[in-house]
Amino acid sequence: MMRSQSYICGGCNQPIIDRYMLNAADKFWHEACLKCSCCQVALPKLGSRFFVKYDQLLCKNDYQRLYCQNGECSSCQIPIPPNEMVMRVKDRVFHLRCFTCNVCNEPFCVGDRFHLFENKIICEADYEERRLFMQASFNDQSMRELTKNIEELVDFEPVNDCVHHSPIIV
Repeated sequence: MMRSQSYICGGCNQPIIDRYMLNAADKFWHEACLKCSCCQVALPKLGSRFFVKYDQLLCKNDYQRLYCQNGECSSCQIPIPPNEMVMRVKDRVFHLRCFTCNVCNEPFCVGDRFHLFENKIICEADYEERRLFMQASFNDQSMRELTKNIEELVDFEPVNDCVHHSPIIV
């Protein structure tokens, strides 16, 4: 099949006149030019899986070496396999099962809100509790009012078998 349009290779910037060309990272490539930016391994020989970060084409090994925090979970320090889903918070990476509130240890679900508080990941409820107490601790009058409001709660009965549910953003 003849091409009516000429394509320029994203690697060598030369016209592609080969019978076949590759389309990756929104560019066209000679097969020989599609290489890992770090180790120069030919990406087509590795299969269809590669990564693009900061305009660099990277094989899986170099991507993990450069951008995955030693490939370990920030909570349990057990290596994270490259095909496993993870949660990221700033420069920290977690197994899904390890992504829990640092206060109540409740696991987060997709859509749950969380906060970084004193470099700890905490759920919305625990964050709000800490925020209120910190705010009240700066103002003794506020602390007395908070205590009075708690004492004035009508029909307040603690529930021991309550299941804690985190808020979900829809």
